[in-house]
Amino acid sequence: MNTKIISIALALTLPLTVAAFPGGEGGRDQARQANKVERLAQKLNLTAEQKTKMEAIFKQRQQKFDAIRAETRTRMQDVLSPEQMNQLDQLKNKRKENRQQGKGKGNKQNRM
Repeated sequence: MNTKIISIALALTLPLTVAAFPGGEGGRDQARQANKVERLAQKLNLTAEQKTKMEAIFKQRQQKFDAIRAETRTRMQDVLSPEQMNQLDQLKNKRKENRQQGKGKGNKQNRM
């Protein structure tokens, strides 16, 4: 029973928790957003005003993601035991390490 609950919790929440929780890698997220805006500015020939507005949109989106991650973690803590939360954190860290070593899914060449 516990195994099923953990599996369901992971399946539903891991995609939301894969990225670092707020405060962990904020500088990296900001740099990634700046790069995305620059790529879009070049590909779409954005004006300075459009570029500024796109930066604001991406910043607001990141703030919403951070809030969702924090809320998700709080809700998961209400459901999972401290030991299960520890296991979830370990799984998240292992997945993060795999991504950093190039073992993660996705093709970065097709990103905006």
